[in-house]
Amino acid sequence: MKVNKIDHICIAVRNLEEAKKVWEPLLGKSGPDDAYADERERINVVRYWVGDVGFELMESTAPDGDVAKFIEKRGEGVMLISFNVDNTREAVEELKSSDYPFIPDKRGEIARPFRDCEFAFIHPKKLNGVLTELIDYKWEEFKERG
Repeated sequence: MKVNKIDHICIAVRNLEEAKKVWEPLLGKSGPDDAYADERERINVVRYWVGDVGFELMESTAPDGDVAKFIEKRGEGVMLISFNVDNTREAVEELKSSDYPFIPDKRGEIARPFRDCEFAFIHPKKLNGVLTELIDYKWEEFKERG
């Protein structure tokens, strides 16, 4: 498996609009480079490009969502780091053969859909307590950003 780059870093926040007010001046941004809601994962997300790395703020859309549970347990802060790979499913199979545990979704699926790609979560118990994501998205639509 080859990691292409750090894809993004996610910060779990209670209130997305309030967090944007704090982070955007630091990032030199007047708004996100990408914003979306992921109903399946029950989150609202804003992404800012810092060089070629995404910096995301995420808020839960449900009191029992994963982001809400993370904040309840650990407070707001860094929730995960994501690595870009060529093929999520191939990376998962390779790492599973080396005893890396993955977190399935509620349907029992390891590889989860997102736009035109898939992502998967490696359980933090394997990686020094860090929730780690593998994603094979290409981000073509944002290559011409200014």
